[in-house]
This record gives sequence, structure tokens and C-alpha cells, in this order.
Amino acid sequence: MNRSEAPGPEWRRAVSPYEQPSTARSVWQLTNTILPYFALLTAMYLTLDISWWISLAIAVPAAGFLARIFIIFHDCGHGAFFRSRAANRLVGFCTGVLTFMPSYYWSHMHARHHASAGDLDGRGYGDVWTLTVREYLALPKWKRLYYRIYRHPIVMFGIGPAYTFFIEYRYWRPADGVRARWSTLKTNLAIGAIIAVASLTIGIKAYLMIQVPVMLLAATAGVWLFYVQHQFEGTYWARRGQWDYVTEALHGSSFYNLPAVLRWFTGSIGFHHVHHLSPRIPNYFLRKCHESNAIFRRARQLTLLSSLKSLRYRLWDEAEGRLVGFGHIPIFLEKERREDSA
Repeated sequence: MNRSEAPGPEWRRAVSPYEQPSTARSVWQLTNTILPYFALLTAMYLTLDISWWISLAIAVPAAGFLARIFIIFHDCGHGAFFRSRAANRLVGFCTGVLTFMPSYYWSHMHARHHASAGDLDGRGYGDVWTLTVREYLALPKWKRLYYRIYRHPIVMFGIGPAYTFFIEYRYWRPADGVRARWSTLKTNLAIGAIIAVASLTIGIKAYLMIQVPVMLLAATAGVWLFYVQHQFEGTYWARRGQWDYVTEALHGSSFYNLPAVLRWFTGSIGFHHVHHLSPRIPNYFLRKCHESNAIFRRARQLTLLSSLKSLRYRLWDEAEGRLVGFGHIPIFLEKERREDSA
């Protein structure tokens, strides 16, 4: 389908039946996520004296449940997990503490991401830093090096997730406002209280040996999911005058068709095209909405294998309308030279 043929009003009819959360489904999801998560943390603690390698093995499924907790946190931030605004705030705060994320501050930034994803003139809010080829070439050498380091997979999916979850959301910027400051402070105080209790009970060393690997695994998985949902072959970017909300959702957000077990742990967030079209749909209705409406089958589908191609993308070529790697720069420069000499 040509992108200019993106459906109009029909998209509202497609999503509206799925925008009302089910209290029973939400409570059950909390139960089958939170309880197993703490059970696995307990198992990690009990196996520390036997072998830390056993404990690390248990950290893998624990990280899966923590990723699922983040999806609940994410839905609460959109006001999509419960019908009650107060319930979304309460559960959002609690799950935010478990994932080391300040609920209001994060949801505020994330809402800006939804409003500007794919908008070349609106980059910088909760997205992956992406420059156009021309912007990259205009940078001084030191900043080009900085950008290359930032976009390197080891930094993007190793150092980056640790920085984001452990450090970045521990402070706020004055420009973000008073509510963001209090959201961050309350979350930090709650995390500090948990660490204090853990220090007085199981000991700080045991706490770190349990919490740190679980957080790192979950954070890396989460950053990868966020990355691949917008940085893929055929994605959509446009300048503000040509940018279109529906087109961005259907073509700028991927349909990450994960195996069933990974789809469960990630709360079906792979149906990201549905989520970007309507953030009010709770995660447990995303798949049903996708399967019930033909418009969603036009989205670019990724698999685990095909999504690995996304690792090579670094820049956006506006002239060609696609993501490219650094190896594309000589081709871009040669094309520019020919156009200048013509």
C-alpha cells in the first residue's frame, strides 16, 4: 500500500472497541506478574550460598517478569490499564519503583514521544537519538565521534540501558517542571527505602547481587524493544509539514512478531503499530485489535531474525527516505558532488 493511501477515519472505528480496560484482566495480569517476580527474587536469594551461577540463571526469567512489570507501568502511564485514574496512578507509581522509573516524569516524556515519533522536526523526546546524514556531516569531528560511540551496539544496548535505568531517571531538569521533580523524588525515596530495608535484612551485597543482574537484563531487553520498534527497514520519518499521525503509526512503528513466550513476557508490545495508533488500548487487547482489523496487516512485520538488520542503521537519508549505516556516507557525498556539478 502506498503511504499516501493510509486509512482515514476508519482507524478510529478499528481501535475504539479495545480502548476500555478490563479490571479483571488487569488484576489478573498484576497477579501473574508480580507474584512470580518476587518468588524468583526469593529463589535467587536462597541460591546465593549454593552458587551465584544458579542465581544468575534464575535472573533470566526474573528479568522477563520485570520487563512485563514495565509494560504494566507503561500502560498505567497512558491511563490504559485501569478505568480509574487513581488506580493507574497508584499502580503506575508502585511498578515504577520496581523498575526504577518515576511514573509521572516518564509518562510525561513518553507522551511527547508519541506526539513526535517519526517527526524529523520533533526529535529529542524519549526517542533514540537519530541524525540525518547531512546533520551528521555538519558536526565537528569530536561530536561525530561522540555520535558514533552513542550509536555503537555495546553502548546502545549495554552501557545505555544501565545509565538510563540506574542514573538518568534519578534526577530531573528544572525545565521539566515541579511535578516531574516530585515524581522523581518520591520514586528515589521509595527505592532508597527498599535498599535500606534490604541492607538491614539480607544485606546490601546480596541485594545488589540479585537486583543488578535482573535490572540489567530487563533494561537491555527493554531498550532493544524500543529501538527496533522505530529503527527498522522501511520505517517512516517526515518533516512536520508532511508528517502524518496515522501513517507514522502504521509505517513508522513496527509489528514485531515475536514467539508466543516472548510476546507474553513483553505484554504484546510487539504490536507497536496498534499501540501508536491508540495508546489507550491496554496491552492484553493489542493482539486482538491487530487481528480483527485489516488496516493493521499493512504494517511492516519484523521477526527476531529480520530485526537484527536494525543494528546496522545509524542515520536517516532524507533524499532516499530511509535509514542507512555510516558506510552510506561516501555514496551520499558522491551523489551530492554529482548534483553540484550538474
